[in-house]
Amino acid sequence: MSQIKDYLEENKDQLDVFTTAITRAHGKNHPEVFEVKDIYDDINQKIENGNEDLSGDFDKLTKITNNYAIPNDVCPTFEATYHMLEKMNQIVA
Repeated sequence: MSQIKDYLEENKDQLDVFTTAITRAHGKNHPEVFEVKDIYDDINQKIENGNEDLSGDFDKLTKITNNYAIPNDVCPTFEATYHMLEKMNQIVA
């Protein structure tokens, strides 16, 4: 758990901004980003509260993002967000 907590502490500010930014920039064409944002917020809350059971959240993220596949019509921020979330998933796995 400490690895995921450390990773989130290092990247939280950026992920907070990025997950919000992609909903604004890509929500119309990629409505799944709203769920991605909600799941990220849930993960963040669980980590802050010491909850170590994040597997269900990452299972949802993996499914919603099609295993973190990057669509062809998105910006670098979208791509970076998915890469960062995938890295978190790898830490938890």
